[in-house]
Amino acid sequence: MLADIVDHVIGIDPDRDRITASLVEASTGGELATEAFETTRGGYERLVAWADRHTSRESRAWAVEGSGSYGSGACAHLGAAGEQVIEFSHPRTAATSDGAKTDALDARRAAREVLGRPDLAVPRARGRREALRALETTRRGAQTARTAAINELKALIISAPVDLRDQLRGLTTAAQVAKCAALRLPAAPLDELTATKQALRSLARRIKTLTAEAADLQTSIRGLVEAVAPHLLDQPGVGPVTAAQIYIAWSHPGRCRNEAAFARLAGVAPLEASSGQNTRHRLNRRGDRQLNRALHTIAVTRSRYCPHTQAYIAKRTAEGKTPREAQRCLKRYIARQIYRLLQHPKINT
Repeated sequence: MLADIVDHVIGIDPDRDRITASLVEASTGGELATEAFETTRGGYERLVAWADRHTSRESRAWAVEGSGSYGSGACAHLGAAGEQVIEFSHPRTAATSDGAKTDALDARRAAREVLGRPDLAVPRARGRREALRALETTRRGAQTARTAAINELKALIISAPVDLRDQLRGLTTAAQVAKCAALRLPAAPLDELTATKQALRSLARRIKTLTAEAADLQTSIRGLVEAVAPHLLDQPGVGPVTAAQIYIAWSHPGRCRNEAAFARLAGVAPLEASSGQNTRHRLNRRGDRQLNRALHTIAVTRSRYCPHTQAYIAKRTAEGKTPREAQRCLKRYIARQIYRLLQHPKINT
């Protein structure tokens, strides 16, 4: 327990423009002081100075809520200062029994709850891991916008004037985009045909721009993955995007205490679903869904092209498992393998 290690815990409830800190005594859970600070470098420095006036650095820990969003700046500053920082997420209790809620109450709850938790989470690392997250988030946004633009283009082709529609129907998506991007607009006054051509050309050029943007970001992602975890790319079914999603969720050695915790983070740890005489497990719907999606992509790819994976699925199916249950077992197996690669890259390469 954290209460056996430190004398004080400082809970942090962050907002966009300020953070609220609550200093709690570990032995009693009583609040000793509370204060608000700006979310600037100067504000973070005043936060540490305030903590130094009330407690020593060696006898305290910080519980930061929202360490991946509003609290990321505080986490980065405290981590660089050598402070012990704990990620506080998913509160298990209300701030007060009567439903009252303020930033100070939320900060105090963060400090008190981590005192009683047996397993403490360390905030995700910054540096190259944060660089990968920024690139992958932007790439995914470009892909989503590209898909939306393609759907708009195809819907517009369906309702286009007959002569224009006949020129575009039956072509592949790539051919439709290329042909629409090259459309020329007549100098005649704007009418239905001219307006439709202009809309199609605009959509097609947007698609081409987003395609190039996503490809450029993926190239940068591959370069970063090759720098931080090149051994992941050697695994069957693992590409630069899935490797990046795995590394972003895993973050650094020690964040997940063991491979079972990593599987639970990925949402592939089996959950008991037994009833009566039936003993079975089901899929976990929680966890990091982007990490779960990466493992699903790896599992599907291996199921199609990897003989060893096909033999594994056949074995599980022969044991009486359904194809869905066999895939769940495969994801759990992949999570165990990936975790060991991340924790001990030199041993496993």
